[in-house]
Amino acid sequence: MRPGIPQTSGNIDVIMQHNTQDLVTLFNKTFLTTDNTELAGGYNEPLYQPATPDNPTHRILFTHDYFASALHEVAHWCVAGPTRRQRVDYGYWYEPDGRTQEQQHLFEQVEVRPQAFEWIFANACRYRFRISADNLMAGNSASHTFKDNIFKEVQTIFCTGLPARAQRFTDALARFYGCHSPLEGFSRQYLDQ
Repeated sequence: MRPGIPQTSGNIDVIMQHNTQDLVTLFNKTFLTTDNTELAGGYNEPLYQPATPDNPTHRILFTHDYFASALHEVAHWCVAGPTRRQRVDYGYWYEPDGRTQEQQHLFEQVEVRPQAFEWIFANACRYRFRISADNLMAGNSASHTFKDNIFKEVQTIFCTGLPARAQRFTDALARFYGCHSPLEGFSRQYLDQ
């Protein structure tokens, strides 16, 4: 489905229960057999662990029981190509909270596509997406440029379609949460609320 670029925010008006165990079940049912990858929560920090001889399954670990953390970590997995999925945390650098403005700018550049996917996933399960600048100690909120770039990325996805793994997860979420139009309801103003 490749609808035009919608301008409303209709999919999150329904009050629903959002349980991370549902995400774990949906993800693992969708990808454990086909991609040898499982989702698991309850961790202090998110982490992607590729399969090893001692643990033959790739693992996406999300923080505690945070629904948004699970969606975000799956989004990173959907962005990562086959080579990146063979590396711990996809081989990316990570500078912890308290980044300088320059470090924050670099962070925002690599987070655009994962956060666009996360927004689509959140919409598919009728969950409120909140942009993450992930830099609370430095007092940096998401820049207007970052918000604009995420919105532009979502618009691009509307035109080109989601990659296969992201589409499969979006479809699984939409079926489970009864969202008939997961690619509708996006507006740039939503990111400023």
